[in-house]
Amino acid sequence: MSESERPASSPGATSPGATEAPVSIQAQELMRKGKISDALKLLQTQLQRDPEHSDALYFAAVCARMSRSFASAQEYLHKLLAMEPGNGRALQEQAHLYRDTGDATAAIDAYGEALRANPALVASYRQRLALLRSTGREPEARITAAQLHRVEELPKPLLAVTDLLAQGRILKAEQLCRQFLMQSPQHTEGMRLLAEIGSRLGALEEANFLLESACELKPGDIALRIDLIRVLSKRQRFEESLKQADLLLQSAPENLQFQSLRAIELLQLGHYDEAIEGFDRILEKLPGDAITLTSKGHALKTLGSGTKAIVSYEAACMAPQGGGEAWYALANLKTYSFSDAQIETMGAQLAGNPQLLDRIYLAFALGKAFEDRKEYERSFEHYAAANSLKKAQLNYRSESFEREVDAQCATVSSELVRAQTGLGFEAADPIFIVGMPRAGSTLLEQILATHSQVDGTRELPNILSLAQRLRRQRNKDGDGVGYPDILADLSAESLQQLGKDFIQETRVHRGDAPFFIDKMPNNFRHIGLIKLILPEAKIIDARREAMACCFSNFKQLFAEGQEFSYELSDLGHYYRQYERLMDHWNSVLPGSIHRLQHEALLEDFEGELRRLLDFLGLPFEERCLRFYENDRPVRTPSSEQVRQPLFRDSVEQWQNYAPWLSPLQRALDYQAQ
Repeated sequence: MSESERPASSPGATSPGATEAPVSIQAQELMRKGKISDALKLLQTQLQRDPEHSDALYFAAVCARMSRSFASAQEYLHKLLAMEPGNGRALQEQAHLYRDTGDATAAIDAYGEALRANPALVASYRQRLALLRSTGREPEARITAAQLHRVEELPKPLLAVTDLLAQGRILKAEQLCRQFLMQSPQHTEGMRLLAEIGSRLGALEEANFLLESACELKPGDIALRIDLIRVLSKRQRFEESLKQADLLLQSAPENLQFQSLRAIELLQLGHYDEAIEGFDRILEKLPGDAITLTSKGHALKTLGSGTKAIVSYEAACMAPQGGGEAWYALANLKTYSFSDAQIETMGAQLAGNPQLLDRIYLAFALGKAFEDRKEYERSFEHYAAANSLKKAQLNYRSESFEREVDAQCATVSSELVRAQTGLGFEAADPIFIVGMPRAGSTLLEQILATHSQVDGTRELPNILSLAQRLRRQRNKDGDGVGYPDILADLSAESLQQLGKDFIQETRVHRGDAPFFIDKMPNNFRHIGLIKLILPEAKIIDARREAMACCFSNFKQLFAEGQEFSYELSDLGHYYRQYERLMDHWNSVLPGSIHRLQHEALLEDFEGELRRLLDFLGLPFEERCLRFYENDRPVRTPSSEQVRQPLFRDSVEQWQNYAPWLSPLQRALDYQAQ
């Protein structure tokens, strides 16, 4: 059996059951002995008992292909990839199937998709390289050869870490990577992988340190520096990330990837015109490049140049590959309507089985297109398909979030608050807008940022990053207490320093106003921490009716995070836990949080605004009623909506989808009024 024929030992997650390991092991042993038909019979028996057994589907596909029963192999793979669209080994097996049926072009694309899902698949590099060379695609072959060489040079433990990361087994990957680095503490690829793990876990400061150290050890390593730019950008250290992008570009001024990285960092810093000029220079060399056109569209949208953004997005949609994000960007404007021809084009692109991310983008965009046409059943089918594809990439568990809420409620008690009250940094500058996504926080920020004494910023990551750092911190006795338990051990000096650090680190995002907004919605999970380190901070709970809020989340593809939002039952559970935690904060921090109900704001805008400004200690300003005239850059999906006067169109929009929302209604214990 050649290497390309040899099945991977574990394609990913398997269905629960006591027979899992024996079936997989027995099948592999039979295949090694060349008893393919016997292995297939064993696997078929297992699939009769459990049709969704991942390992059995995978190995059955391998056996069927090796028996040249290509139609059966495709059927097994279709079922497996419907369940696990990001399963790297299943994608690799799909590529083997294309290769064996003589479709070299499809095989090359499928091997590329497999490698995007799992960069540890050495066989995919080798097979893709052979096919690229045999079809005369030498420039791509050289790139693949360099990638293969990099992977083949990896020590086996780091190849295993890469594989574990692709499977979503992050904690196991972290353990193995740390063990390796104890033996080889200056191995830069090991440091890069541990930084990637830290970034995924939210330990951005540790990831930053590792990558800076690795770049010092190996300053010419492009992958290290690109990862450093991305982590600095995640930390919103945009001046530093721009310096790193400048270093890359200085090393190769004609490199279009480096030019693009620099333009994106300029965009993050708010240098929109210079960023757009950078994208235009790239487009002179690569006219019609979907990624660059989409990035330019994002810049124009943020600036409020909606018409120009649409032109850029529409051009990106017509690119031969990679236009999925642009289609979704048009849908995400919320104010754009697709034509019949555009809907037909999106459907054709989706039917062409594009890359997984493009499938997700297209399905969300088609959901919006049919929603605008009031074809709600077809719309929901696409929204549901998009969410299913996205959820399959994630490892979100409702039980974990419930345990997190339990821990906050148990730890941050009235007694703890009384003991720690007033010990933090006494700065009244920050105004935190918290709550569920899609609950009106962007609208509130736009309204408040129109006030002469308030700066709007963005969704700042600082509190979330601090919480992650505290999770990994030890108490004064050296024990691993974790967060939030460690809050009880923090001294007055520590609390003051943490509050002071927050004010200093966020200064770069502010103007000259005495107050500024942090509208990271997920900060509701850490209000206890916020009030301990910044006791004078003001907190606004942006609340929206449960069904409307949750379904609005279901229709939204988030850039990152919000992993609870891709399944209706998860959404309902998360919303109720959010309510439970907010009830707790209001109990232990009475009077510290102002709840603003979105529906109430629509009914009595001026009255609710006056009550909000009173809570913040700010004078009423008439200009806030004309928030839509504010031309400040807005980065969130609601950017076009908050540039219009208030409207009620979306308040009860979810009711159009009521026949398909029973999982959400059950999770919310929703009772129709």
